[in-house]
Amino acid sequence: MRMPRFAMWKIPLLGLLLLVLLTSGAFAAGAADASALPADSSLPWWGWSLLLFAFCFVLGIVAIVAGVGGGILYVPIVGAVFPFHLDFVRGSGLLVALAGALSAAPRLLGSGMASLRLALPMALAGSIGSLIGANLGLALPSHVVELSLGAVVLSIVALMSLAKRADHPHVAVPDPLSLRMGIGGNYTDVATGDTVHWNIHRLLPGFILFLVIGFMAGMFGLGAGWANVPALNLLLGAPLKVSVATSILIIAINGSAASWVYLNQGAVLPVIAVPSVVGMMLGTRIGARLLTRTKPTAIRWIVIGFLMLAGLRSVLAGLGVMG
Repeated sequence: MRMPRFAMWKIPLLGLLLLVLLTSGAFAAGAADASALPADSSLPWWGWSLLLFAFCFVLGIVAIVAGVGGGILYVPIVGAVFPFHLDFVRGSGLLVALAGALSAAPRLLGSGMASLRLALPMALAGSIGSLIGANLGLALPSHVVELSLGAVVLSIVALMSLAKRADHPHVAVPDPLSLRMGIGGNYTDVATGDTVHWNIHRLLPGFILFLVIGFMAGMFGLGAGWANVPALNLLLGAPLKVSVATSILIIAINGSAASWVYLNQGAVLPVIAVPSVVGMMLGTRIGARLLTRTKPTAIRWIVIGFLMLAGLRSVLAGLGVMG
């Protein structure tokens, strides 16, 4: 018996939410104190959850329309706007990125656009880096993490502003190692109806780069789509559509590895994580429908502006200029 279509995208999301509730429920009551929520607030805990849900719903719409991942927006903006401890924001940020990846991955694999052979070695490197980064990030003082996060976000702003992408990069000589591993293939471009054959090169430099990308994603709780796509597209030479689709698979694997570190350390609270994930997921579905009716370029520059302000705020907070 075939499963109804509407249930397919819900299974990964419901499973993730259940995992968060079951795994972190044991310590949620003890952790949801002044270290997680503002002690002098007149709002009850559910008030902050509702505000976070509404904020993430809007954030999900903007992320899709602007063509950026929700994970990269969540940590710097929520960390700047909401008075939550940064450790809890980073833990929830990984789950936000993971939820989006899990909901999209089955469809991308079914369409043949995502390459599992390309994703696995890059995800291995990213997972190693994310585990190291997650443990280091929780061990460092908050002001050091704030300062480092601000520097990374400002670097991302520069990358988003200046980076160019090639729809079909030219790979003159495929990497011998990638040929041995069978990395490459064909896909049909729905927009043009053409069949595109692709290969990659520079596999070993790519492996090292994904180790660094995973480290930053695990340390700061950021989704790594902002770095995965340019690395796959510009360094390895994968077509842009293959890079975007394969990046989703890599995020799903890397986010799973790093999120366990935050769960184990008690840095994931359902009161923050669940409304964030649900709000972001609903927002991205609305954003996907609005994508054809809006001008993504204008929205993208607005997002870049917000990220610049959030990055500057993190740098100033790390330097002790502002709280």
